[in-house]
Amino acid sequence: MNVLSLWTMALAPMLALALLAWTVATARRNAGLVDIFWSLFFLAGSAVYAAASGMRGPRALLVLALMTVWSARLATYLAARNWNAPEDHRYRAIRARNEPGFVWKSLYLVFGLQAVLAWLISAPLAAAFGSDRLISALDVLGALLAGFGIAFEAVADAQLKRFKADPINAGRVLDRGVWRYTRHPNYFGEFCLWWGLYLIAVAAGAWWTAFAPLAMTLLLLKVSGVALLERDIGERRPAYRQYIARTNAFFPGPRREA
Repeated sequence: MNVLSLWTMALAPMLALALLAWTVATARRNAGLVDIFWSLFFLAGSAVYAAASGMRGPRALLVLALMTVWSARLATYLAARNWNAPEDHRYRAIRARNEPGFVWKSLYLVFGLQAVLAWLISAPLAAAFGSDRLISALDVLGALLAGFGIAFEAVADAQLKRFKADPINAGRVLDRGVWRYTRHPNYFGEFCLWWGLYLIAVAAGAWWTAFAPLAMTLLLLKVSGVALLERDIGERRPAYRQYIARTNAFFPGPRREA
């Protein structure tokens, strides 16, 4: 089976998972629960690619392991954080712009859209699973970069969770640990993950899947990540303005003098 055929096989299962996510979120009146399912879309796609390709060699095992660890960790973290929380302000704004009938519109505006985006971005995974090429040093480099991204994101989330759990930090901005060097260490971790997976896809002969990490980078920087979160955060949290003045937005770097 060629890579394109393998890739197309995952779209329907990922859309089915989006329907399940929409059903759950609608029942709880919280469209923000889609965030829990974001990494699960990729895990579902990986499961399809693994089953359809027959798990050809160590590259497939490597990619499946990376995606399982990343997806399970992130989905569990977001479920614990968001399941009983109010709907995130980003989704409240989307809801307000699309009433009346947001419940039905969200099926394609939020859930279907995210499933399709995840499917498009999963192209390097399909390439890695579908390749017969021997594993190489580029696979190792890609796995190291992806593993670093997973660990960096996990450390960032753990530090933020501990920070928010302490009542003394109410109204404060986390600027310690990895958050001292970048305002969005979790997004930087995602960036490293997807470029690492792309290196593995290149080792599998699929250089053409570069659109996937490029699309993820665009999402992280300009669409649903940094730009969206910081659009009005200075108004909602004045202390954040000082944090912006002294800390890099995305790529880690030394703290500046405010």
